Amino acid sequence: MTDEESSPVKTTTSPQFIPKMKGKKVLVRLTTGGQPLPGVVEAYNPYEILIRTAKGQMVVFKHAIATIELVDEPQGFKPDF
Repeated sequence: MTDEESSPVKTTTSPQFIPKMKGKKVLVRLTTGGQPLPGVVEAYNPYEILIRTAKGQMVVFKHAIATIELVDEPQGFKPDF
């Protein structure tokens, strides 16, 4: 028996950057183009992100997101890369 046959099934997890964006202002750009979507990340699950916008709450499917950018970073922000 090889290592591949005896290894457990790999599960996918949520990217680690999404929990850090919860409650922060973001700008979401969709893969379809158009206007970027400004708002605040309220919640997320493995497939969707709930964004609070000026017009109300919106659910955005993760597969439709091209980029997510923080709008305002705190003073003294240092990326950890």
